[in-house]
Amino acid sequence: MKVKDILEFLDQKFPITTACDFDNVGLLVGDTECEVEKAVIALDCTLDAIKTAVQNNCQLIITHHPVIFDPLKNVLKGSIVYEVIRNKLSVISMHTNLDVGVGGVNDSLCEYLSPLSVETVIASDGYALKKCSISPTTADSLAESLKATLGGCIKYADCKKEIKTVLVCSGSGGGFINEIAHFGCDALLTADVKHNHFLEAQRLGVCLFDAGHFNTEDIVVEPLKAMLQKEFQEIEFITNHESIIKNR
Repeated sequence: MKVKDILEFLDQKFPITTACDFDNVGLLVGDTECEVEKAVIALDCTLDAIKTAVQNNCQLIITHHPVIFDPLKNVLKGSIVYEVIRNKLSVISMHTNLDVGVGGVNDSLCEYLSPLSVETVIASDGYALKKCSISPTTADSLAESLKATLGGCIKYADCKKEIKTVLVCSGSGGGFINEIAHFGCDALLTADVKHNHFLEAQRLGVCLFDAGHFNTEDIVVEPLKAMLQKEFQEIEFITNHESIIKNR
């Protein structure tokens, strides 16, 4: 199998055309004709992910976050892109298209809520979110459950009301605070929430949970591995869950 075969499969599952306009997805470094025997799947193309690929004789790294996002002014020794090229690796990145796709990041995050039902709702800016119906709970209980399953640190604003429906947006979704009431939800589960968003949640009388950017997105890595392993049984897929951010 070649890099292009894996890219085509991922594009079918999570169409590149569904990525946000600002995004940079697809094959970002490498060669479509490169033969792939082993591949690493990780949230980010970090130096640790590259080390894992090199130690395991991999030819490809598949990431969620784009290995190239902002314009590069140089590619110097020790930088991520330099090390990718130096080690003759290819990198495929599936970002916002993986967020919203079936079986993608948001769907994976919903599973941690043990939902009774899940539906896709479209925010005012056109972005696809998930609305989860769950067994009635409190903000404190939901925060404890999320910490136990996702790990990391859970920050939240408690509206002191029963939570039955949760709006879900992996990664940075604090800006969707006003969508909570619009979709008839009691809470928003996301990450990278600003202080003013917590204040706004209190004013609106809704609950807001920040479960961490890495923790709300790394959960897609294993499902993605299972999906790729089922399709490409002759390729060995290795996962890397190393985060550069440490929690105490």
